[in-house]
Amino acid sequence: MRKSGLLLALPLLAGAGAAAQDPPAKPHAPALGSEEGGLRALCDREEAKLLQSPLLVRDPALTAYVQAVCCRLAGPLCPEVRVHILRTPYFNASMAPNGMMQVWTGLLLRCADEAQLATILGHEIAHYHLRHGLDQLRDAKSRSAFATLALMVPIAGPLASLGAVAGGFAYSRDHERAADAEGLERLAEAGYPAGEAPRVWSNLLEELKAEGGGDAAKRSRLFATHPPETERQRALEAAAARMAGADRDPGRAAFRAAIAPFRMGWMEDELKRRRYGESVALLTRLCGEDPQDGLARYFLGEACRLRDGDGDAERARRAYGEALELPGAPPEVHRALGRLHRRAGRMPEMRAAYARYLALRPDAEDAEMIKTYLKETP
Repeated sequence: MRKSGLLLALPLLAGAGAAAQDPPAKPHAPALGSEEGGLRALCDREEAKLLQSPLLVRDPALTAYVQAVCCRLAGPLCPEVRVHILRTPYFNASMAPNGMMQVWTGLLLRCADEAQLATILGHEIAHYHLRHGLDQLRDAKSRSAFATLALMVPIAGPLASLGAVAGGFAYSRDHERAADAEGLERLAEAGYPAGEAPRVWSNLLEELKAEGGGDAAKRSRLFATHPPETERQRALEAAAARMAGADRDPGRAAFRAAIAPFRMGWMEDELKRRRYGESVALLTRLCGEDPQDGLARYFLGEACRLRDGDGDAERARRAYGEALELPGAPPEVHRALGRLHRRAGRMPEMRAAYARYLALRPDAEDAEMIKTYLKETP
């Protein structure tokens, strides 16, 4: 999967400070003068920059969890895989020819369980194992792209060159079909239910079509370079149906525990994309997957409020009200209700909601502003 340039558009989502980290050990590399050696050297330079990126999620437990899933899928290739998680609210993962695996938080947010995450990771490991990156380099068109990248890296900023490397070697549709097939085999051999694979793509298509409908391939480079959406869906469903293990544990509990500390921040990032139709589709699905998820219910209300279409104010109010009855709802749900009541002129309800918010978040950054609202008269 590739989405060229998305890293460039997201400096506002940068995480905490960018203290340098030592790069993980890598296996023996080919001769630098060879085609593969040159490609790996370029990727090694970009990996060194990535390790200093403000987008890098510096959480050892989360990284170790995703690394363990990769190793379960990669088998003997495990020592060559190095996972780096980037705080970027789009659905993407990629594995460079030097073993650098990028996993974006937008992908983690969209997965329902470990098996769905493993679907994407296994696909990328298959690209690596099948040496598709080197195949693209040997293609005349890709060789030109490689030369351009090699020239730009010394002068480009780290985010610019990372985005270029992520998008400069888009695979052919034949490569994608081969990676789908091997990735599905890796998924099943690792003990995951293969039936989760087609769900990943159907869920993503549902999101894309929610924002204006139409052909997803025309609005997403991801689907433009992969096989046609209907072909891919049918092929994955047919292949998964032939595989045993439909009753295997998809690893939902372990996955949810691993991402739990980060979900609120990732949902905030999702709304900053300003693709509210897609966000409503995503959050509606998350609420359906876990009807007791008060956090997702709150953010569904926020997505409806920000979209501000016909009926969205009522949808937001209903979602906020439901969130209050569920575990995991943040104190901000009271602020959200206060905002709706204020907009509708329901001053007693506004004061009650804002007072509850301040009681739960006495040190909130907007506390002083909220206090001024409490003094307003009808």
